Amino acid sequence: MAGDGKALTLLDKLWNAHEIYRSEDGASLLWVDRHLVHEGSHHAFAKLKVRGAPVSEPNLTFGVVDHYAPTRRGSLSIGKNEDPSIARMIQTLRDNANANNLRLFDLNDKDQGIVHVIGPEQGLTLPGLLVNCGDSHTSTHGAFGALAFGIGATEVFHVLASQTIWQRKPEAMRISIDGDLGLGVSAKDIALNWIARLGSGGAQGHAVEYAGSTVRALTMEGRMTLCNMTIEGGGRFGMIAPDQTTFDYVQGRPFAPRGDAWDRALEDWARLVSDQEAVFSKDIRIAAEEIAPTVTWGTSPEQAIPVNSAVPDPAHMLQDAAAATADSLSYMGLKAGVPLEGTRVDRVFIGSCTNGRIEDLRAAAAVLSGRKAKIPGLVSPGSTQIKAQCEQEGLAKIFTDAGLTWVESGCSMCVGMNGDLVQPRQRCASSTNRNFRGRQGRDARTHLMSPAMVAAAAVTGTITDVRPLLEGRDI
Repeated sequence: MAGDGKALTLLDKLWNAHEIYRSEDGASLLWVDRHLVHEGSHHAFAKLKVRGAPVSEPNLTFGVVDHYAPTRRGSLSIGKNEDPSIARMIQTLRDNANANNLRLFDLNDKDQGIVHVIGPEQGLTLPGLLVNCGDSHTSTHGAFGALAFGIGATEVFHVLASQTIWQRKPEAMRISIDGDLGLGVSAKDIALNWIARLGSGGAQGHAVEYAGSTVRALTMEGRMTLCNMTIEGGGRFGMIAPDQTTFDYVQGRPFAPRGDAWDRALEDWARLVSDQEAVFSKDIRIAAEEIAPTVTWGTSPEQAIPVNSAVPDPAHMLQDAAAATADSLSYMGLKAGVPLEGTRVDRVFIGSCTNGRIEDLRAAAAVLSGRKAKIPGLVSPGSTQIKAQCEQEGLAKIFTDAGLTWVESGCSMCVGMNGDLVQPRQRCASSTNRNFRGRQGRDARTHLMSPAMVAAAAVTGTITDVRPLLEGRDI
């Protein structure tokens, strides 16, 4: 409760803790606890250099090579056949990090990986912090009870120069999921389900807090997937109140508090929960039993249906929706009214900041074990540490034995900046977060789904319900 007796949401508590000043027009100047920068930050560093200004808090700013990271680099800093522009982007980040004395997670660093994977992995992401990065999926870090959101190039410069950011406080929205998830249903399916229900603007102008027994039962990996996808439903960011699952994940990580500082932190973190009487501007409830393995059929994450459903028919829609549906179906090469299951797939991709963590790769391996892929595919772990863990656990061998290509960590085929692309008009079953036109390559056709569903597509060569493939398997 606030001093005036008003019940507070988790958003209220985090916002109040970081607000330095509120202007007359209602904008808040917020303190930034962690600033994560990648190759795309070069414009902000250039602006800083022109002004002759240093990075305000170099000990709170961390550089990560991920968007352009070559995934077939082996022991080399840059792959032999890489586009020179890729090498230039990476070198520019190195130069900026060195010039400003920043910790850089470079290509050959044992802790390298995707920024939204290694932040939590390293303990840089902690409950109660404000985390910024020039990437929309910064919302991932909200899974720890943090205030975390992506920012633009101008804002990146502002944070570099002042360790603060101007923001308008969004409205608070709660999505509660209760009940037990069925076999083969994951956090990715939860995310695609609510986005399909509410639409790509369903959470527009809101910070989404996820709650309910289903969310509490999720691992931190699952919670990160859920918060990561908040952006696809129009939300400014997502968050989950920290609990024992959070604390167990964080404890002992390189940048996590230790000793007495850990005990004090736990006391503070335990208060990061919405008050019982807190009011949300939107309050959505979903039964976990209603969620099935879900797949996108169109060119937006909201265009998603249960895998055993038929592709929508624009003939049964209002004019605007019908036009958008027909346009998406044309691009995707699908026919209205036909079952989505059984649709031929040309290749698969497993990885990304959404689904490149150890739990995701274990789920895919559970499907692939002892089976052969009928189509080619790429598996890119979310970090070098996860890659090593997969190799130690034998997961990497399962992928390669199945016929998939096992590569280094990076954003890879999620956005294709490093050269990992889907060819024109090829259909890709992907564990990533966006199925926009051209996202994975010019004229590429992307179907979003969970890693287990991607694995099912690999072994059948079609969009397939993973549940029969999991029966009798240890998952």
